[in-house]
Amino acid sequence: MSRLHDGGLESITFGPDGLVPVVVQDRTTGEVLMVAFSTREMVVKTIESGQAWFWSRSRNEPWHKGATSGNYLNVTEIRRNCEENSLLYLADPVGPTCHTGAVSCYYRTLDGQQVEVSKPWSENADIRPGSLPWVHAIIEERKRAKPEGSYVAGLLARGVDRIAKKVGEEAAEVIIAAKNRSHEELSNEMADLWFHTLVLLADAGMSPTDVEAVLARRHK
Repeated sequence: MSRLHDGGLESITFGPDGLVPVVVQDRTTGEVLMVAFSTREMVVKTIESGQAWFWSRSRNEPWHKGATSGNYLNVTEIRRNCEENSLLYLADPVGPTCHTGAVSCYYRTLDGQQVEVSKPWSENADIRPGSLPWVHAIIEERKRAKPEGSYVAGLLARGVDRIAKKVGEEAAEVIIAAKNRSHEELSNEMADLWFHTLVLLADAGMSPTDVEAVLARRHK
């Protein structure tokens, strides 16, 4: 279920052709991934589905990004510019955004030189195995692909009540481990708790960055 809403959409100026330019940015790396155009209807579909929809000017038809390639753009926030005539989608990309296989469509300088583009979490070798972003990327991939026999896919299919119950169970195990004063036991139980809280975030269409933002605001 998408967490986006259409408040403010009535203020956006769509051009004479009914289109508005949309810039897509990786919300984790800050990389500009692509620019496309959207109609009001396609913006609404993006809001409702949580995945980027555009209007293909070349084919003159709706364009669900990733429907053919599997390289979806999971949109987490929509912003408008100061003149209210363009939109910015903050997204978690699933796979490369460019049809060439590049992470971003903007992988060359004006004179054609290749540039290094930041990779998304799921493809970033700098992410430490075992870190929350690393686990989050795996959970998101299981959520998308739904591989047979996947514990994550099965848990997500059972819904928020079951996932929340698991979080509660693991929290109780953490308390017991802490009282037992066992470092090994506490590490194992805490790993289970963190894992299931990340599944709960994925079910809500959220990621660790949503929690990090709250912690950063609290620190200030």
